[in-house]
Amino acid sequence: MIGERSAAVVGLGALGSVSAQHLVRSGIGRIRLIDRDVLEWSNLQRQVLYTEDDVQRMLPKAQAAAERLRSINSSVSIDPVVADLTSSNAEQLLEGFDLIIDGSDNFSVRYLINDVSLKRSIPWIYGGVVGASGMTMSFIPGKTPCFRCLFPAPPAAGSVDTCDTAGVISPAVDLIASIQAAEALKWLSGNSDAMQRTLFQVDLWHHRYISLDVSKSKRDDCPACSKDQYDYLDDREDGVSAVSLCGRNTIQIAPAKGTRIQLGALAARLRSAGDVEQNQFLIRFRRDKEMTAILFPDGRALIQGTEDPIVAKRIYNEIYGI
Repeated sequence: MIGERSAAVVGLGALGSVSAQHLVRSGIGRIRLIDRDVLEWSNLQRQVLYTEDDVQRMLPKAQAAAERLRSINSSVSIDPVVADLTSSNAEQLLEGFDLIIDGSDNFSVRYLINDVSLKRSIPWIYGGVVGASGMTMSFIPGKTPCFRCLFPAPPAAGSVDTCDTAGVISPAVDLIASIQAAEALKWLSGNSDAMQRTLFQVDLWHHRYISLDVSKSKRDDCPACSKDQYDYLDDREDGVSAVSLCGRNTIQIAPAKGTRIQLGALAARLRSAGDVEQNQFLIRFRRDKEMTAILFPDGRALIQGTEDPIVAKRIYNEIYGI
């Protein structure tokens, strides 16, 4: 039965690497791998699907994950998508799947997944890890409170630890992602009654485990699950967005509307201004020792070497001449 089911994994970093591997080894029929990022040496500490060769080949995480997972189980249909999950593409990328697994590292993506989950009646499994601590919960539309019931708004900037401030140890990742995968297998195999309806929290460093009963946490005034207001999904901002990537000294710049860039033509133009490396997925452009830009065909760019969005947008505009 599980061979006829499907799942989408959003984020192929530490959590997504583990959960996707479990699903593929278990013989899920179809899996979509969605990730916006490219591999770096620091990823290898905790992102178990990847090797040094993947980093040297400048592979996007979704593509490298797909290659590894196909070598594990060739019977599974694996669809890598190198893209940022946004309000413009979330429904298109996630609809039609039996389950969504959260492997992301930011709240805005989780609120977006929550909106799609409710609108399309697709369950999703949340996971998050910082330091040696993590948490996870399965959200089932109509059966459990939604993510926004429990977390009505994102935490204020600087109010909580992040991978920038606390780092991440891989055993905590493995534990949370394995629980996510186990919950996914329960749903996909038709055993939803066995799924946990609690918010599970763990602190591996101090060996503490807590399972919180949130069954009465559904809010009658929740904009998402009580009023069918999909604020994050309906947000359609113009211009470009700038998002800091956790622990990376990197800003992602993304156009609000999808576009297609001819990598060959862009690489030819940039060679007079700096060092250019190119493969079929991306361009790595180094203008000086302090700045590197990773450029994707969908118009996105990762500006490495700064945490200032203003500086990153300026560099982006200089590269694309806008």
